Amino acid sequence: MNKFISAAILFLVMAFPLAAQQKAAPDTIPAVIEIGLEGNKASLSASLRPLRQIAGAPEAFYTYFWEFGDGTFSFSPQPVHHFKDTGDYEIRLYATNNYDDGKAPKSKPRKIKVKKTMYASADNSPGFFPGQSDFLAMKANRMPKPGEEMVTVVGYRHPGGSGTVSGSLLLFYNEKQFAQKNFEMAGARAYHGERKSVFDSVLAFAPSEDLYIPLAGPSANGAFLPAGERTAAWRAAMAERNAAVAAVLAEKKSLFREQHVWRVENLGAGEEKFLFLSLETTPEMIKDTNAVVTVSSLFIPDDPLMPMGQYDLEMQIVASHDPNRMQLKNRRMNYRFVRKSKELSYKVQFQNTGKGPASKVSIGVAVPAMLNGQTLEITDYSPKCVMCDSAYERQSCLDTIVRQDSIFFVFNNIYLKGVRQEGVEDQDSTKGFIKYRIRFSGELKKLPFTSQASIVFDKNEPVITNRSKGRWMPGISPGLIMGYGIGSGKNKMPFGLPAGSLGFSVSTYSPYRPYLQAEIYLGLQRKNETLTSFSRDQRDTTIGTGKYIVQGRENFEITSRTTMDVVPLHVRYNITSWLGVGAGAMVSVVVGEKKQQKKVVTAMPQPPMGTVEKFERLAGTVNERFTAADGALFADINLGMVRVGPSLGVRLLQYVKDSQQCVFFYGIWRF
Repeated sequence: MNKFISAAILFLVMAFPLAAQQKAAPDTIPAVIEIGLEGNKASLSASLRPLRQIAGAPEAFYTYFWEFGDGTFSFSPQPVHHFKDTGDYEIRLYATNNYDDGKAPKSKPRKIKVKKTMYASADNSPGFFPGQSDFLAMKANRMPKPGEEMVTVVGYRHPGGSGTVSGSLLLFYNEKQFAQKNFEMAGARAYHGERKSVFDSVLAFAPSEDLYIPLAGPSANGAFLPAGERTAAWRAAMAERNAAVAAVLAEKKSLFREQHVWRVENLGAGEEKFLFLSLETTPEMIKDTNAVVTVSSLFIPDDPLMPMGQYDLEMQIVASHDPNRMQLKNRRMNYRFVRKSKELSYKVQFQNTGKGPASKVSIGVAVPAMLNGQTLEITDYSPKCVMCDSAYERQSCLDTIVRQDSIFFVFNNIYLKGVRQEGVEDQDSTKGFIKYRIRFSGELKKLPFTSQASIVFDKNEPVITNRSKGRWMPGISPGLIMGYGIGSGKNKMPFGLPAGSLGFSVSTYSPYRPYLQAEIYLGLQRKNETLTSFSRDQRDTTIGTGKYIVQGRENFEITSRTTMDVVPLHVRYNITSWLGVGAGAMVSVVVGEKKQQKKVVTAMPQPPMGTVEKFERLAGTVNERFTAADGALFADINLGMVRVGPSLGVRLLQYVKDSQQCVFFYGIWRF
């Protein structure tokens, strides 16, 4: 029996972790890359874990990013790739689980060996560059999610012309506007001889100016210039270009913490090449899914006559992968500056995740109460089409409908491919977006505001995006205070806030909610003279060379105080823009005190001359520091421009230690 019980216990101990492992298995099953290789032709597919549907979301699905190990890539679910040369290659797959509540499947690189070439290679990067003359473009396989790896593809090219181009390719990330680092560089894969360099050497690679200065030739307007004038013109142009490059580099360095530099050599006309960067999102990455982070790239040709290339990849932080989303640029705004421009920039991104094309996409956007929909200005959109008010019948067009609390953008008569539509390999052909600007209406209140979009593809159920929340940075508002205090109580020289007090305050800039305010006052020196004794006598005395009869003797104590008053806790609330109230605690400290004894003698000169003279003498001076302290509770009221600007106030203080009161009348100007 004992052996049976022991065996049962051992079985349960071993089975429990196995059961737990099986329970967690759907989220940890790695991706398996499957390859069918025929010569240099590779047919790729993957076995992925079952999707775990998010309740209420559209149907979950995978998107794919394949890296073939030869500098090319594909977003197709099952790509067919033709390698140009024989050799060993590492194929990587990054699958993204959309509308799935688990982690993205892990994938290890799989090595293959191409022994012979049988098929011609094809272009693997159609439509990567947005414009024909663009030097640079960037794409990410997924939006950044805390604790997850993502891949950024940096594409660079020689747009045309003749000859070759060499230069520096720079990458900037981890913006200084965020307190923490959002990315760590996990790896960079270069396939075209790019080599790492250093930031400070970028300008040093520019070749000698003599290589680019002809002896003589026509100017820009066709006039023939001698060699000397031509040389001077080119040198001036080069100096201007180098100054522009230095300014751009300084600006980027002021915005980003991290930068990497690669040297690019002999890029031929029409050539397109790609650099693959694995970025690990850090555990402490900002969790705010309204935040937008930027990864920026620059291409600086050595040839001073060629323009720089620049590309900023803006990505929204996500809690789960959802291709339909709304973002507010600069969602952490400075109220002091925004209230002057009173303008916001929004972007709504959408993707047809269905099995067929969509001919109509309707986007309804909720407009926060403090925004004015009538100020709408569309800045960019895709798919590109005309506005409906100028379109002919059945033409692809974009229509806008503005209501008091909402805006509707409607793409009519378009052809937006579906992610799961047969034959669709270009993921960009399934996506669209609308960018627009909108202004605040009337009084701009410093309160959070949210917006959200509802997206309808044809007659399907609406897809609700994330809430895009706008927040204001607290901002600092310094203040200058001048006041007059009247004290009463047992002390003849009460604590704190004397007449002629000068103070300074620090608070939140232009608040609409309860806020804290700190204050400090530097009081002017105050004097108090107290009679300690008085006596009368008629004795004769000699003062100097004269003779007198003493009429009386008085002894005084003179106290001079310098105080400092600090308000460490002060809670305020602005009821309206012209009325504010507050309450808090103040600490009053005597930082310096001087005591002197003054003796006054009243005497009649002899013989009498009808007048009485007084003689004073100071003695026994004592200087002390921090001789006393007291605390007070107070309440006050402000009238005027209580958020920003001048206002008047009155404050009633009740001291704790000496049970004295003080009324403080003051004026304050908050900047």
